[in-house]
Parts: sequence; structure tokens; C-alpha cells
Amino acid sequence: MASALEIDQSSIVDNDIQKQIEFLGEFDGDEYEFAVKYSVLKELSGDEPEDDGIELFNRFNDDIVDACLAALERKPGASTIVVDENDLE
Repeated sequence: MASALEIDQSSIVDNDIQKQIEFLGEFDGDEYEFAVKYSVLKELSGDEPEDDGIELFNRFNDDIVDACLAALERKPGASTIVVDENDLE
């Protein structure tokens, strides 16, 4: 059984300059920095994130966790795991 990604809710930040949601997450006992691009939120919601990036992030949490795990698998050594629409199933 695969371990789940635990998102540190207190670390979630909407970086509208970089157009991404940033947060810390723990997987298999290791902590990682993640950045979910707005393009992922747009793909999931059908809307361009404006002032509601964190709301969209929370609404599509399960899909985003899956995308984060896919990105982590592809880029395990990255200092920040950048999640883009290519990581969606």
C-alpha cells in the first residue's frame, strides 16, 4: 500500500507572481517543497485562478495530491517539486 502525501495546511501560500500554490508536504517520512502551477488548477476547475487559488487548491485536493505524487515520482531529487498539467492523469 502506497503512503499518502500529508500536506502541511499551515504552509500553503498563493504565489500569484509565480502563478502557483506552494506548500510543504510529507511523504514516506521525508519533507518536500511543492509548487502547483495555476495551469493545474485551471485544468481541474475550467477557470483561470484569480483571487481563489487556495480555494481551488482545497476543492481539488485529492486530484492535486495524485498529481503531486506523480511529479515526485518523476523528479524525486528536485529541491522544489513543480507540479504542472502533465502530472494529471
